[in-house]
Amino acid sequence: MSGGILSSLSHSLNMSEAAIRLTFSILLGVPIALLHRLTLYGKCPKCQHIFFMTCGFLICTWNYGFQTIHSVTTIYVTYLILKRFGGTKLSVFLTFVFTMGYLLYGYYETSTQSYDIKWTMPQCVLTLRLIGLAYSLMDGQTPGEKLSVPQKKVALKEKPTFYEIAAYTYFPGAFLVGPQFSMKRYLDYVHGRDITHVRDSSSDGKYLIKFRDCFLYGIFRIFIGFVYIVLYIIGTNYVPHDCLLSDDYRQYNFFIRLFLIGVWGHFHLYKYVCIWLLAEGVCTMFGLTFNGEEKSGKPTWNGCENVRLLQFETGITFNDYVMSFNINTNTWCAEYIYKRLKFMGSKVYSQFFTLLFLSIWHGFHSGYYMCFFLEFIIIYAEKDLTEILEKQEKIKRLIERRLELRILTWIFMKVFSLIFMGYALVGFMFLSYSRYHKVYSAVYYCGHIIFMSYPIVAILLKKFFFLNSQAKID
Repeated sequence: MSGGILSSLSHSLNMSEAAIRLTFSILLGVPIALLHRLTLYGKCPKCQHIFFMTCGFLICTWNYGFQTIHSVTTIYVTYLILKRFGGTKLSVFLTFVFTMGYLLYGYYETSTQSYDIKWTMPQCVLTLRLIGLAYSLMDGQTPGEKLSVPQKKVALKEKPTFYEIAAYTYFPGAFLVGPQFSMKRYLDYVHGRDITHVRDSSSDGKYLIKFRDCFLYGIFRIFIGFVYIVLYIIGTNYVPHDCLLSDDYRQYNFFIRLFLIGVWGHFHLYKYVCIWLLAEGVCTMFGLTFNGEEKSGKPTWNGCENVRLLQFETGITFNDYVMSFNINTNTWCAEYIYKRLKFMGSKVYSQFFTLLFLSIWHGFHSGYYMCFFLEFIIIYAEKDLTEILEKQEKIKRLIERRLELRILTWIFMKVFSLIFMGYALVGFMFLSYSRYHKVYSAVYYCGHIIFMSYPIVAILLKKFFFLNSQAKID
């Protein structure tokens, strides 16, 4: 019966049945959150672990059937590694190698030339979650003075039990597409620790969250998620996924072709935005996203926020996109990859290897590597050029004094970032060289030429501004 309903919806909405099933699976977290609140919230932690573990496992089985064995195997082996080796570098190494190896095996066995919703999707979420768990346990055995503030917040002093690891991994609404969050956040939530919104009157002194607050904000985020589903459907009807591969696309003016890449990329990011908003809304209804209170006493719910919508829609730099999109994965990479590479002595090297890790984590398709390579050179160029221009007081004062120049600058930066963010996404969306080459060749690989030639341009710019400043001094 459910198959017939999903098939009908798939046909009506022009979405795959797997995508409809995924959306329903995330939204199943809403009644599960209500049931948890009415029966188990603030009570026996072990009962809550079993509840979350069971619900998540059943949802996973509904989506992937017997292939759920892959996530079960990964969880159990990771549990054995942590139980045997504890919070050591060896346990981090073994967990890292095993989970990444298993994920890559999955990619090798299931890879096609298009995006398919299959068991490797939750597996890639699970991989980061379990690697982060191993790191947190290792940090918990490290003297506090050697840890950064973020590391102290998520460090674990004790080995987690199998129930804790399984429940943390299968948490409803979060195990299919994220968001990423720490084991410490999960355990604090289950045990009622460090939650200061409303003091429970019970003798155990736990702090519990008002259901009304988390319920209303969760529903709000879910509603915004549905708004973005509608925007995605409308946008992709006008700019379909394969439109950049069509012969009609090549008939447009060069600048129109470039602008279409930007619009196409932005609309296709909405499929990630909408699903993350639904997942965040579900996690908020559980109360997991509680992040303290404002000075006014109003609770904040951004503990698992994965997209900052205002910054995402109005940003005018590539850094705005990075800081507002897929926030939890970016934060995870910053904490567990980028900062752990500080021994290399170079932020550029650390960033390069972090993006290389992200490419490998996504899979074997060359499009992923092209996408993150472009992100690397674009971000490098943007940061370097910003530093150069920040030192030009005359230019800054001129723009600040003239409203029309500020407006023109904003429009130029908005269009430029929109176009080349879409340009970088071409490889990510089309995956194979034959497909993304067709798009890039239609615009003469202009993005590659601009950003790969930037180091030479930067030398000339710095020399030009230096000579100008010297002339003024003379």
